Formats: sequence, structure tokens, C-alpha cells
Amino acid sequence: MHRNALLDILGRHEPRDSHEGASLAQIDAFVRAHAGCFERSLAVGHITGSAWLINRAGTHVLLTHHRKLDMWLQLGGHADGDPDVLAVALREAREESGIDDIVPVSTDIFDVDVHPIPERSGKPPHDHYDIRFLLTATGSEKTKISDESNDLRWFSADDVLRLDVDASVRRMHAKWLECHKAEVVS
Repeated sequence: MHRNALLDILGRHEPRDSHEGASLAQIDAFVRAHAGCFERSLAVGHITGSAWLINRAGTHVLLTHHRKLDMWLQLGGHADGDPDVLAVALREAREESGIDDIVPVSTDIFDVDVHPIPERSGKPPHDHYDIRFLLTATGSEKTKISDESNDLRWFSADDVLRLDVDASVRRMHAKWLECHKAEVVS
């Protein structure tokens, strides 16, 4: 079954809080129930892959001001049939940032979230079942804004907290700080 690899990594993921735990359970049930879970054409929702993209030093994260949703978010997008969600996150990070040299910090899931997408341009409201990975830019950190963004910017940890972002971005921010502190102590 083409969903087994995703189900395996979902099974290994440890949620940070009850909201992420509920999202993890929803995603697992969704993947098991829908063979077409990776397809954008599945009207009730679909799997997306996202990237918490940090710079080489681990001191800044790249966020996009999403054109359609009008908010600061991590980079990411639709799987469009690809069951390798890490590859999806890498592809989306490269496309949306203009940065080619991006690698995973880990192949484990960094975070998961289920969030509603409102009706737009005749497309009904649906859910994004988002699988997020911690990635790092290993070469140039020069960015290029894509058509999907109003803005694209590297933010320090303190700057992220000054943004009006949703709870899942704040949760990834906290996880990132924990990872960075562990690296500094090592």
C-alpha cells in the first residue's frame, strides 16, 4: 500500500501537546480511510508537506507571507500524488524559497497539523493534513519570492514571536528553540 511509509513515520511521531496529538490521530485515520489522500482532487482534504526551514547557523527561520491565506506560514504545499512527504516538503521549500541547497535535519516528522482551508474560487472548504519536517539551507540563503507569496523573510527566534501567527507555527517555533538549545549545549 502506497500509504504505508507515511503511516510508519506517523506511528513514530511523538506529539508535543494535545492539539498536535489530536491532529496526529486525525491524519492517521484520514490516511487509512482514503487511498487518494495524496491527491489534491480529493475534495474533503489532502496530505500536504511543509518545511520549517532554518539557516545554516540555526538562528533564523524562513517564513512566507502566503498570498491566498494572507498570513505568515512555513513553506509547503500539496503532495499532488507523491506519497513521499519528505520529498514534497523539500520540493515545496525549494520552489517557494528559490534556494536549491536544502537538506533535512532529520527524516523524522517535526510536526503535524490539520487545518481548514476556506472556500475560494469555487473550490469547497477542505482540510489540509500537514506533515512538517525540519530542514536547513546548506548553501546560499538568498531567497526569491514565488507567485504564492506576498513576502518571504528570514526571522530570528525573537522576531517570530512578534508576528501574528497561528498556534501551530508557535508550536514549531518552540520545538525549534529546543533543538537549537540542545545543539548549543552539545
